[in-house]
Amino acid sequence: MSHPSSNSSSITSFAVTFDAADALRVATFWGAALGRPVGAGADEESASVEADPQIPGSRLGFRKVPEPKTVKNRLHFDLATQDLDAEVRRLVDLGATKLRESNGGLRYVTLADPEGNEFDLIAV
Repeated sequence: MSHPSSNSSSITSFAVTFDAADALRVATFWGAALGRPVGAGADEESASVEADPQIPGSRLGFRKVPEPKTVKNRLHFDLATQDLDAEVRRLVDLGATKLRESNGGLRYVTLADPEGNEFDLIAV
């Protein structure tokens, strides 16, 4: 199978979209966590966090689905900070849950957003 050159694609990344029980609740958490606004017209059914203008495809979407999250995510965010302890406290205050911490060469904390989606916060 041949692969087209990377210059020939007309596809670009637009967003990463999550299933949610309450799209607005999770979008509000991620908007506050990342310091970006929730998109206009957001509600429990459908919400988004606006893209960072410096990062194409960084828009986050959230869509209400009937079933709950039941297993570990197969995709998660790796966020970075210079003040790990302060940012963990801030994220927990926003509604995240601290799941575990690792100091094995790379110091990071695994957290979950208000609907249980895991993400890592890495000390840089």
